[in-house]
Amino acid sequence: MVTKRTTGTGRRIAVLGILTGLGLVAFLLESLIPIPYLPGAKLGFSNIFSMLALVLYGLPDALVVVLVRTFLGSLFAGNISMMLYSTTAGLLSVCACRLMLLLVPRISFVAVSVTGAVLHNLVQLSVYCALAGTAQLFGYAPYLCLLGAVSGAVVGLAVTYTLKSLPVRILPQDRDKGGIK
Repeated sequence: MVTKRTTGTGRRIAVLGILTGLGLVAFLLESLIPIPYLPGAKLGFSNIFSMLALVLYGLPDALVVVLVRTFLGSLFAGNISMMLYSTTAGLLSVCACRLMLLLVPRISFVAVSVTGAVLHNLVQLSVYCALAGTAQLFGYAPYLCLLGAVSGAVVGLAVTYTLKSLPVRILPQDRDKGGIK
């Protein structure tokens, strides 16, 4: 028997699967683009899909998207150590983004995304420094913060325009739990 509840759940799972898949493709493609003078840095465009999951479906679903994307991305890229950095930073930055959406009611997605991107880079750098046992790599922090601010702004704009262009009928009915009012 098909009910409104089951079709809503099926739609949610389908959309989250699509967001995860698109995020995985972006994750893998951006790992192919080297950024000069910042080894290991990526543009972070896969976070568009994590942010959309956060805004549309809330924190638990966004965390699942981040976990699955980073796990599969690390496996497919052949860099399992990437999983440690990306997972830790991804989970913390999504939580911080959700907190910002809760605490500041009229905050823009650009501001949320920039903060999340900068935090993501700083957490990754901190994890790497802790594992390497050296703080010298914090010299990269200003450059990573600048890259995070620029890519975070692009991600925030992409999320804003994506949400504005989506027809209302395909958006979840309980959008307010994710941050859209």
